[in-house]
Amino acid sequence: MGKKPKNRGKLRQKLINKYRLVVLNEDTFEEKLSFKLTRLNVFIFGGVFSILLIVGTIFLIAFTQLREYIPGYSSTKLKREATQLIYKTDSLEQVLEVNNLYIQKIRDLLTGEISEVEFDTDSVLQTIQYDKDSLNLSPSEADLEFRLDIESADRYSIFNEASKDADIVFFAPVSGTLTDGYSPEIKHFAVDIAVEMGTPVKSVADGTIIFAAWTSETGHVIIVEHSGGFISIYKHNTALHKEQGDLVKSGEVIASAGNAGEFSTGPHLHFELWNEGYPVNPINYIDFE
Repeated sequence: MGKKPKNRGKLRQKLINKYRLVVLNEDTFEEKLSFKLTRLNVFIFGGVFSILLIVGTIFLIAFTQLREYIPGYSSTKLKREATQLIYKTDSLEQVLEVNNLYIQKIRDLLTGEISEVEFDTDSVLQTIQYDKDSLNLSPSEADLEFRLDIESADRYSIFNEASKDADIVFFAPVSGTLTDGYSPEIKHFAVDIAVEMGTPVKSVADGTIIFAAWTSETGHVIIVEHSGGFISIYKHNTALHKEQGDLVKSGEVIASAGNAGEFSTGPHLHFELWNEGYPVNPINYIDFE
């Protein structure tokens, strides 16, 4: 039991023993610098220096851009650009979804897949009170004559002949020979113009490209939306020069005519013109000669 205090006293004495650190000139042994040190001072100085070094390193890593040079840390600029790209990607996905929905509606419209509107006839007619036995539904002679005139003229057909009195002026997309005309009876809602391969196809009016893609049946197809509810369609092209979303001017080249697609029988342009969701005869709007 008496040895422990003695050992402690020796340890304390070693810590407070004074030493001199001398810097000498090697050639002349002249004393340049000298320091009086104790082991305790050295331990204290070393500990304080280590703490300051650790704190300084943490500060540099946490609050300066030096951390970018440490493996595993990404730069602030890279994080900012990644965040911006995430926002842009999200916005582009929303725009793409809207465009795909719009294109699908256009396709359904052009192929005739238009949904029917259902309503409850009882609720529509519930306010009308009448005696069905007192009604005479037989048409009069005047009614019969009027019906015959309407049917012969076919004035209310959705595929009726369109008038040239329009608010928009159309120009011919190509110059060539008209080989097949507009015929709703066989569902050929277009005119076919025979041209040479690679003939420039021009937009018939100012508008926006709403569809530009390849189809196996009609080759390269491009659709332009114009003012006044008009849509022009150009099929069997060998190449397209515009993309979806591009704005085009009247007479601007948008494609090159060709013989692409399974339904094509030779180099020509299959041109359709639609108005308010219904096909119209392009000849009534455009002079192809």
